[in-house]
Amino acid sequence: MKIAVDAMGGDHAPGAIVEGALQAAGAFADVHLILVGDEKQIRHHIVGDCPDNIEIIHTTEVIESDEKEPAKAIRRKRDSSMVIALELVHEQKADAVISAGNTGAFMAGGVFITKRIEGIERPALSPIIPSIAGKGTLVLDVGANMDAKPENLLQYAMMGTVYARKVMGVESPRVGLLNVGTEEKKGNELTKEAFVLLEDKLPNFIGNVEARDIPFSVCDVVVCDGFSGNILLKSYEGMAAAIFQVLKQEFTSSVTTKFGALLLKPGFRRLKQKMDYAEYGGTPLLGLQSPCIKAHGSSNAYAIKNAIGQALRFVQSDVIGQISKEVLEQKRGNDNE
Repeated sequence: MKIAVDAMGGDHAPGAIVEGALQAAGAFADVHLILVGDEKQIRHHIVGDCPDNIEIIHTTEVIESDEKEPAKAIRRKRDSSMVIALELVHEQKADAVISAGNTGAFMAGGVFITKRIEGIERPALSPIIPSIAGKGTLVLDVGANMDAKPENLLQYAMMGTVYARKVMGVESPRVGLLNVGTEEKKGNELTKEAFVLLEDKLPNFIGNVEARDIPFSVCDVVVCDGFSGNILLKSYEGMAAAIFQVLKQEFTSSVTTKFGALLLKPGFRRLKQKMDYAEYGGTPLLGLQSPCIKAHGSSNAYAIKNAIGQALRFVQSDVIGQISKEVLEQKRGNDNE
């Protein structure tokens, strides 16, 4: 299986990207990685001979993380590592694509280059938020589309259900609607209308869920508009970072607390693994005709390796084929009503 990797995208590119690819090349059987970017810089981070299952495609441009107009950068920088990686998967020269680069550009490129699945009105950026139970909760959408219609949320729920079942290994995914309360009539016009639609069309819909309950695995998939989802995600990331910073300060404040920290170190290590984005690899952009994984901008080598593993499961599980099938069945059902 061939995975195209944007080697120049991300805060720690190309070093962390190349190191993660090297780890994945040794860890996953039958994977062939295509590193796309400046060949000289990429080879600088490869000690000795390049593994047989890694090839390099040289490009001359980079879409920067601070591009003011990401969508225009996709059209303007045709020889950028991100554009070439996306074109490889669109032309079926690769089975999936991964980038830790500019999120707006990657989303725009995904739509312009790989195209949407027929029947999907809007794709969704769909990260897995860590949970206490360990499997995480898939959230759709966290920023691909700031506004949404009830029909969009229904499609997010369908796509999220497929992904949770096929890639996350959840046999019967439960879908919740992000809201300000659990009561049926809560929320704005969007959530009220979406509630009725999801309850009617989705057997695995459990109702409204509040943001505070998501870490406790109240459901497996959460749907919302991109504006609300982005706030949820950023709040979660900020709170997790703040908690670990406070714990570090408290446990290094005296000899006694340092001793206590030493005893608790194994437990804190397990907690960090549960809450660390790197464990999940990346964020799928669902609704496109090709598997596209957006890795976190600050991804280290371990996160890139896991993103590659996630891309492999994405392809092997035929998520896109299953989404296409369910969208078609939904359309037939609507036509018969």
